[in-house]
This record gives sequence, structure tokens and C-alpha cells, in this order.
Amino acid sequence: MALVLLIAGCSAPQERGRPLAIGVESQYADVLSQIGGPYIRVRSILSNPNTDPHAFEANPTVAREVSGAALVVINGLGYDAWITRIMAASPTARRQVIDVRRLLGRPADTVNPHLWYDPRTMPVVAAAAARAFSALDPAHAVYFATQAQRFSASLNTWRAALEAFRAHHGGTAVAVTEPVANALLRAAGCRILTPRALQLAVMNGTDPAPQDVAAQRALLRDHRVQVLVYNQQVTDPLTASFLQLARAEHIPVVGVYETLPQGYHYQDWMLAELQALRAAVTRGVSTRRLGPPGHAR
Repeated sequence: MALVLLIAGCSAPQERGRPLAIGVESQYADVLSQIGGPYIRVRSILSNPNTDPHAFEANPTVAREVSGAALVVINGLGYDAWITRIMAASPTARRQVIDVRRLLGRPADTVNPHLWYDPRTMPVVAAAAARAFSALDPAHAVYFATQAQRFSASLNTWRAALEAFRAHHGGTAVAVTEPVANALLRAAGCRILTPRALQLAVMNGTDPAPQDVAAQRALLRDHRVQVLVYNQQVTDPLTASFLQLARAEHIPVVGVYETLPQGYHYQDWMLAELQALRAAVTRGVSTRRLGPPGHAR
């Protein structure tokens, strides 16, 4: 409430010059930057890959930036619900909002909010951003449309790698701690054997049922999965115990991210995580975190 009152009382006016676009999550901001180029200023709010996005708390600086934004891209599905309260505290008819959940036509009760791992998501976001930027800066509409097309084409390497993985390793059984990268895993043809209820409990910070925890441990102990995929930005004693068991059973693990790792563009990031999965399946190599682009560790 204090934040809302502060926003209402001291919202900064729109900065002159290039329009400001905010991608709440850094992966969306990265795409906005690729489409807007030199004609759009882009900011991200959730940009630290070492923190839990679910635990983020907004501050007055964030509120002031949002109040002056011409475009805000939100994920939706409750992942960034706090941003809607901030925007409501500084309403303006000039602000465009792209809600990715709505843009994709996903139901409001979709349980997995990690939409950016689906290969179909970002080309749609890029096209929507190009349209929004064209409305803000009609003189550069052709540039924005061209950048959106180039962005979509730049994902072809990732798409081809997904097809190759599916052709050679389709049906690979994996365990996960939560459903962060499930869309990528399914696109690669993997079978996710972890109980769905366990995934959602870990994601939402609630206690999973003992039988689901036992089922997950049996997957690892009995070597019914080839890889354990975990959210390296959010670990707790339970997920740590799964990692310890995987290590004891010599099952490779792959750490995935909820926000864009530093030094990466979206397309490099997705390809790097798929390459880490392939290294786990083909060579038994674990990748707990991504190093600089092209060098996982």
C-alpha cells in the first residue's frame, strides 16, 4: 500500500526522446531490444539470474520507470502479478501492455507460467512488439517489422537442434524439480516422469505429498530416468536432496534458469540449455550453471 501511494504521488513524467519499453522479465526485455534497436529504450525488472523471481519485491524506482513506460510486456499467469498493481497506481491511456498469456491465447488457469521455454512463444512476442513499436514510432515501422522477421529466423538453429535431439533421443526419460523448462523438454521429445503434483508443489513453495517425494526418489534410485533437470535459481532442502541422490547414483543434472543468464541473448540461452541436455544424455555430463555463451559448466 505504501508503494502504491508513493507511485500515485510522484510518478515521473514520460522522458523525452525514444519511447521506453519494459520487459518485466529479462528474456522479454532482450527480445524487445532486438526488435527496437536504436529507436526504443528498453528496461528489464527481473534481470538477476541468481535470485528467485517469485520472491521479487518492487520498489519506488521500479514504479517510477513503469509509470513512464510506453510499452510494458508482462508474462501473466500470476508470475508477475505485482506489475498490474503498479500500473493501476499510475494509469495512462498512452501505455500499451502486452500480456504474453493473453497474446498466446492460453487459458487463465494454465498452471505452468514459464511460457518463454515454448519455441512458439517468442516469435509471437516479437511480432507484437514490432506492431506496438510501429504505433509509437511510425517512421521506423519497416525497421521494426524487419527486425521481428530476423529474430524469428535467428531461432532456426535452436529449432533444428530440437528436431535433431527428438530424432536421435526422443523418448528420453527425465526427472525435474519443477516445470520451468518442461515446454523445451517436450519439444525435444523427452518424457517427464516426475509426478506433476510434486513439480507444482516445489514451484509454489508448498509441501509435496510424501508419496510424490518417494516416487521422485525411486526414479533416481532405480535409474528410470537419464537426467535430472532442476531450477538452479531456486533450491531448498528437498531439491538439494534430489541433487545429492542424483549425484550418488551418477545421474547427470542440468540446471535451468527462469531469467536470462548474463551475457546471453534469448536464442543463445535456449540453444545452450538444449546443448546441456544433449551433453547429459550422450556423455553423462552435468551442467549445473551456464558459463559465458558457448561455454557451459
